[in-house]
Amino acid sequence: MGYDRGVNDLTAFILAGGKSSRMGRDKAFLRWQEGTLLDHVWEMAHELTPQVRIVADRKRFASYGAALIEDIYPGCGPLGGIHAALSSTVSPWNLMLAVDLPLLNGRLLSYLVALARESDATVTVPSVGGRLQPLCAVYRREFAEVAGQSLEAGQNKIDLVLARVKTQTIEEETLLGAGFSREMFRNVNTPQDLEEVRRCSASDA
Repeated sequence: MGYDRGVNDLTAFILAGGKSSRMGRDKAFLRWQEGTLLDHVWEMAHELTPQVRIVADRKRFASYGAALIEDIYPGCGPLGGIHAALSSTVSPWNLMLAVDLPLLNGRLLSYLVALARESDATVTVPSVGGRLQPLCAVYRREFAEVAGQSLEAGQNKIDLVLARVKTQTIEEETLLGAGFSREMFRNVNTPQDLEEVRRCSASDA
């Protein structure tokens, strides 16, 4: 697969607007390797495309300036962030990445983007443990319209919106067969989660 072709038709968005209530502090600025979780995802996204944006509150991330996108529908969770991202983009393909998925790697992201480019699906999304992973997925910008309709109606659940569009689901068996681990999709919601993924990362080093 031509993972690296056409980088200018891709924008990556880092969803960093969560409240981090269970963590007790902003997850984006948690220490990870030589920097923060946000640094880690930012650098990984830049390996795929020069066009990287952060979807978050401007007050908390003011230093990122023009790279920052704010929700159009505040307080509506990840779907609100995805809608804001896609409402701002001019790229046909858009990679959404949660800031709290530190075990992802560039090869997996390249793999997902390549599959998206070869499909006419509106969304290309992995499925792990029987659950879709919409915060590590590739969206065509047309998804903004259906997302906006759902948000206007007070419906914030991403899975229900995905059911309304053509979705390419990459099943766990396919991911494993391509050499990826389900551990890559572990997110960090609590301090214990963070320690566990740090141990997992150290064991893979």
